Amino acid sequence: MTNIRWKIAQWFELRWWKNYLHGKSKEEYLSWKKQWWGAILSMLPDEMQIWSDAKIVDLGCGPSGVFMMYGAYDVTAVDPLIEEYEKQIPFFRRENFKNVKFVKSTIEEFEPKEKFDFVFCMNAINHVRDFEKAMDVLVNCVGERRNLVLTIDAHNHSFFKKLFRLIPGDILHPHQYDLAEYQSFLERRGIKILKSIRLKHEFFFDHYLIVAKS
Repeated sequence: MTNIRWKIAQWFELRWWKNYLHGKSKEEYLSWKKQWWGAILSMLPDEMQIWSDAKIVDLGCGPSGVFMMYGAYDVTAVDPLIEEYEKQIPFFRRENFKNVKFVKSTIEEFEPKEKFDFVFCMNAINHVRDFEKAMDVLVNCVGERRNLVLTIDAHNHSFFKKLFRLIPGDILHPHQYDLAEYQSFLERRGIKILKSIRLKHEFFFDHYLIVAKS
């Protein structure tokens, strides 16, 4: 993927957030977002309940990522736009999350100093510039016999998947894959998929939660 296409996608990502949040009540939005994350996390199996000293990373966190849900934990949140979010989106302030270490980095350039017990990558892996490298980093962040949780947009139709790879029909997402391909990317890196749950159905894409272990 060209660097120009990725930079365009990042510009549109920031613009999308600004437009999406414009006119919304900060309190109402953050309350809704926490309810949304709570509903997602309630789908995790009992064996993946987070213990008190667990180390958590939220890769591609955005301004209102899953890091919001873990105020009492050791959390690292990674995003290349983290400084721009703070400058341009009044809903997000790093100072409101004292326990979170925010890192300005792409997923593929993130260099963790430790392994994590829980690795979250929520609707972010297809935003990256170098998909294969980002997948390597994602998997390398997971400690031995630890937990990986992703949400993804997966193509429903092969024709549109191929078309969107040729033209920017989905400008925010430079990479276009179906569910089987996402699963394959993980499995060939030694990740065991516990389950894939369809969260939302639309014509072009279905939105999935993938729950996995190293």
